Order: sequence, then C-alpha cells, then structure tokens
Amino acid sequence: MMKRALLAALLPTAIAAAGSAAPAAADERDARFFKSVEGEWSGPGEIVAGKYKGTKFVCRFTGATPDDKVGMSLDGGCRVGMFTQKMSAVIERRGRHYRGTFMDGAEGKGLDIVAGNVSDEKVIFSLNRKTLNGAMLARLPDDDTMHVTVSVKVADDMVPVIGVNLKRLDSRKVGALRER
Repeated sequence: MMKRALLAALLPTAIAAAGSAAPAAADERDARFFKSVEGEWSGPGEIVAGKYKGTKFVCRFTGATPDDKVGMSLDGGCRVGMFTQKMSAVIERRGRHYRGTFMDGAEGKGLDIVAGNVSDEKVIFSLNRKTLNGAMLARLPDDDTMHVTVSVKVADDMVPVIGVNLKRLDSRKVGALRER
C-alpha cells in the first residue's frame, strides 16, 4: 500500500499561490511552466529510502494543459518488472492556490495536492494522505529533461524517498521556461 502511494506521488506537477510576484505575472509564469510539461515523457526511477529501497521502475506519462484554467493533467503509468501501475494526476489553480489529486486522491488510494509553488523552472507540491505528509519537486533543467523527487516528512525532517529522471519523447519543442 505504501509503495503504491509513494509511486503515485512521483507524478510530475504543479502548485500554489503566486508568492511576491504580481498575480497576472505569476499566472503567466505558472501557465508557461505547465505548458512546458505538455507532451510525452519517459524514464527510470528508484525508491531510495524505506521498506522498498532499491526498487527500480520505469515511467511513461502524457502531460496536457486545460484550455481555460491554469494547471495540468498527467496520465500514464510506472512499470516494476512485469507489473504496471496506472497513474494519473490533475492539478489546477483554485483561487490563489493549487489543488489536485494523484490517482483518486487521499479519499481513495492516492494523495491530495494541498499547496505548492511554481517558479521559472520548478514546481513544488505539498502532498497529503491521512497522516502522511510530503512534497514533490519537479525541476526542468532544459526543455527535454524533468527530474522529480518525492520526499516524506519523518519527525521534523523531509526524507527523499523517490527519484525519477524523465526525458521528452516527442519532438515538439515548447520554448524556453524563462526568457533569455
């Protein structure tokens, strides 16, 4: 159960209030980030802590953005050996905050996205499932690479438990994450 919840948490994507930037500029920046995640992604990952430490897997996702909202959705799955776990995430801005779910959310077997922050090349989500609190960091160092780290809170520390390195599969270029 914990392995499935942790694997569900590695889905890349998105978050929270605009911070100190003006709301219109933050909306534009956030939308640009989400747009950069559109397309096909695939790559290896590993559970780096806990009971299933050392478990390696391969994920494949399709990212999309809604026409009329700031946010995104991911759909796909991760394969461990001959077993595949379907995964999905939906994140959208509601007021000044981002909310969403991984899988079917904390009410089911997944996780809720309860807060977060978008910057030029990364997004950080706060994750929750009953007594489990954690965070997901998705960083795009370039147009074709996404690094995802999922951490859980243990006592007062955030402990990394999953790392995934995704590469863009489609040839579509989405433009720079930041103006150059």
